[in-house]
Amino acid sequence: MTKTELQIALAAATQTNKRTAGVFLDTLSNLAYKAIKKNGEFVLPGFGKLVKAEEESSHGFQSQDAAEDQDSSHDRRQIPSRQGRKGRDSGGKKVAD
Repeated sequence: MTKTELQIALAAATQTNKRTAGVFLDTLSNLAYKAIKKNGEFVLPGFGKLVKAEEESSHGFQSQDAAEDQDSSHDRRQIPSRQGRKGRDSGGKKVAD
């Protein structure tokens, strides 16, 4: 259910307009966000509890070894060499053999 669908359903159930239902949802989400940030949880009586989840560090594509390899590559920067055309100097002029 999208936010708009929820606003329409709330407006119909409470016999108010869609804007009032939208303000209610926004206020409820702001209250929940602040409570979770402060206490780590938000209880909505008769509905449920929202709890702040601690995320684990990802062990997928970017592993610890890959991060170390990436860091060490910065220490070993190489300046690419550029080969000029045969028989020419750096300015592009012909050089006598």
